[in-house]
Amino acid sequence: MPEGRLSAEVTGCHVHACVDMPHLLDGTCLRKRRHGTPPSLITIFRVARPNSFDRAPSHREHAQSCAKLRRAAALGRGTRLGLIVVTSVALTLPVLSTSAAQESRETVITLNTKDTGYRGVWYMNQPLKSEYRFKYSGGMATFCAKHKPFAVYCDKVKKTFFCYGGTSEDSYLKHDLTTTSDKGASGVLLHMVSYYDHTTGKVPRPTVLLDKKTKDAHDNPVIAVDDKGYLWIFSTSHGTSRPSYIHRSTEPYSIDKFELVRATKIENGREVPMTNFSYMQSWFIPKQGFVAFFTRYNYPAARTACFMTSSDGVHWSAWQRLAAIDEGHYQISAADEHKAASALDYHPKGKGLNWRTNLYYLETTDGGRSWHSAKGESLTSPLTVPQNAALVNDYQKEGLLVYLKDIRFDESDRPVILFVLSKGFESGPENGPRTWTTARWTGSTWEIRPVTTSGNNYDTGSLYIEADGTWRIIAPTELGPQPYNPGGEMAVWTSNDQGATWKKARQLTSGSPLNHNYARRPVNAHDGFYAFWADGHGRQPSASSLYFCNKAGDAFRLPGRMTEEFATPENMD
Repeated sequence: MPEGRLSAEVTGCHVHACVDMPHLLDGTCLRKRRHGTPPSLITIFRVARPNSFDRAPSHREHAQSCAKLRRAAALGRGTRLGLIVVTSVALTLPVLSTSAAQESRETVITLNTKDTGYRGVWYMNQPLKSEYRFKYSGGMATFCAKHKPFAVYCDKVKKTFFCYGGTSEDSYLKHDLTTTSDKGASGVLLHMVSYYDHTTGKVPRPTVLLDKKTKDAHDNPVIAVDDKGYLWIFSTSHGTSRPSYIHRSTEPYSIDKFELVRATKIENGREVPMTNFSYMQSWFIPKQGFVAFFTRYNYPAARTACFMTSSDGVHWSAWQRLAAIDEGHYQISAADEHKAASALDYHPKGKGLNWRTNLYYLETTDGGRSWHSAKGESLTSPLTVPQNAALVNDYQKEGLLVYLKDIRFDESDRPVILFVLSKGFESGPENGPRTWTTARWTGSTWEIRPVTTSGNNYDTGSLYIEADGTWRIIAPTELGPQPYNPGGEMAVWTSNDQGATWKKARQLTSGSPLNHNYARRPVNAHDGFYAFWADGHGRQPSASSLYFCNKAGDAFRLPGRMTEEFATPENMD
């Protein structure tokens, strides 16, 4: 049996035990109390202090803890111990048996139920004392730009599989705008999985994978599909207070049932459970495996940009710190069979996370063993000073903030970064113009050019570099019904000269009652499902619908309520 942790209270000749295994096996937090269990059935291997799972206790701590347990049992007194690590438990303690524990975790975490329709989560962050009410807010089913990807097209079955932050019906009515507490948040953020069938033009009832038990859309899931067609869902966490999960479909190209993955990482030369990650961007590279960019809080920077790899999605490499300058970073990433790359901003010391500036780029062509700039200059990771060879442009000296949106490789496998420049973090026209901008590596220099402007820093869309040389952006660049709040009306912008000039090719939505936002590009995007997003009210909690568009620019709404197993999305024209 694997090592487990048991928080135990000894009273007389009995142990009252509460299994508490947030760092055990697959990271599931299982709490189940067993009374009346004789202490002779528990073999103590070592005792670790609470919250110190990465360090084995000293011989002295071990001896002291064991003596404390023996004295408590002998004297008939109750005493609270630390976390007791056990290696063997008699069969009469079934809560700790591997099969029973796994079944219980599956019951608690993995729901595998069908929903009655497609509904997105509504979320807000940081109230403001203005008519715009929040720093950002609205329909957040495909939030945020630092989560990638949300959809993958699989040609073998002619389906685009996707995940999103869903919600139970009318959950937006539960939002208490006076607190960030997750009390009563059950059913607010559900991790959902589904697909669009390009053969039939229909979608099934979506699968409810799990309830994240938070209203924080930073916990949204991302998806990958491996060589054999298995779907992988990475359930992220905002910070370290909530657990993260990885699930895999039990059948290829199927959304019907998922199983919890007992993921591990290498730490200090040994495998340990991997139970927390933030801002996950997990890319599956055919015949190679997974590469993942993510954030770890206080590692040592408040938001440290990290990287890891895995050949099977279960056993992950040691976490590699990419950048930890001052108070940290946000990052976006891309990966193909030749390279994996990250574009980052940074938070200058003493200014807080709302001050994000500068643009950096680094890439690896050997799975993270070495990193270099676009020019090929060797980089030592983590980056720790603002002025370094990865710097694309120093926006700090220009007094501008940088909001990262997307990154792509062109036909020469050179990076093109999409981002928005702004004068301040608050919503409203005062900090405009918000300028959509591309940075393209020409082979010798970074070519930085404007695209258009929009109303909010958090207007988010995707960049496409197509086989015929067309560059395309699908994004909410047009002011919407809640102007200067995140999102607006969706539009398509195209360039035929590598970003030198742009034209608005088509407006996808108009006359909408709610702002549209967070248009996401699927991996291997099919012309029939080219971008995926949600809508929502910018200034108050609301219901949120989900949409997609085809390459031609037709927009479709996914069914909010389904009475059959399959339904045809609504054409918005």
